[in-house]
Amino acid sequence: MNRRKLLRSTTMLLAAPVASTLLTGCTGRLKTFTTWKQGQQAVLDLLFVPKVVQGNAWNLSQVLQHLAQSIEYSMQGYPVLNGAWFRSTIGSAAFAVFNARGTMSHDLAEPIPGAPPLDASQTLKTSVQRLLDAMDAFAQFNGTLRPHFAYGELTKPQYERAHLMHLANHWTQFHAKTAVA
Repeated sequence: MNRRKLLRSTTMLLAAPVASTLLTGCTGRLKTFTTWKQGQQAVLDLLFVPKVVQGNAWNLSQVLQHLAQSIEYSMQGYPVLNGAWFRSTIGSAAFAVFNARGTMSHDLAEPIPGAPPLDASQTLKTSVQRLLDAMDAFAQFNGTLRPHFAYGELTKPQYERAHLMHLANHWTQFHAKTAVA
């Protein structure tokens, strides 16, 4: 094993616990959404099978806005990036671990750095449409993707996987809306 590979392997192994600590939260398995189309269908289904968010101060509309922001920023550029050192070490190691596991963990109540506040009064229909529009735009996007604020440079397939894991991670806090008697 050459020095570079050894250093990279060691860095990834050492950074994984640090990355997990820095990006903690619930876990969402990629098996929830293995394709972009499954993710889109699940978002659309929220209009017909209402859910509530548990374990987060955000309501369902705000979570969907957050997910839309993430996809939009992958094409437009994130408002604030972590430092280049973080993105090229801890951030990229965290993505590598998440990618290998097919599972992402992060603080589910942490806004995207520099993103505008999420609108608690926005209707579910509006938030669903925004997220579906962002997903459609991403699927059709052929331009240069912008660095992720934490993970750094990602290819389109990597970004798609990251977005699906992000969706699945947030889906872990969605629960059936119970009828009020």
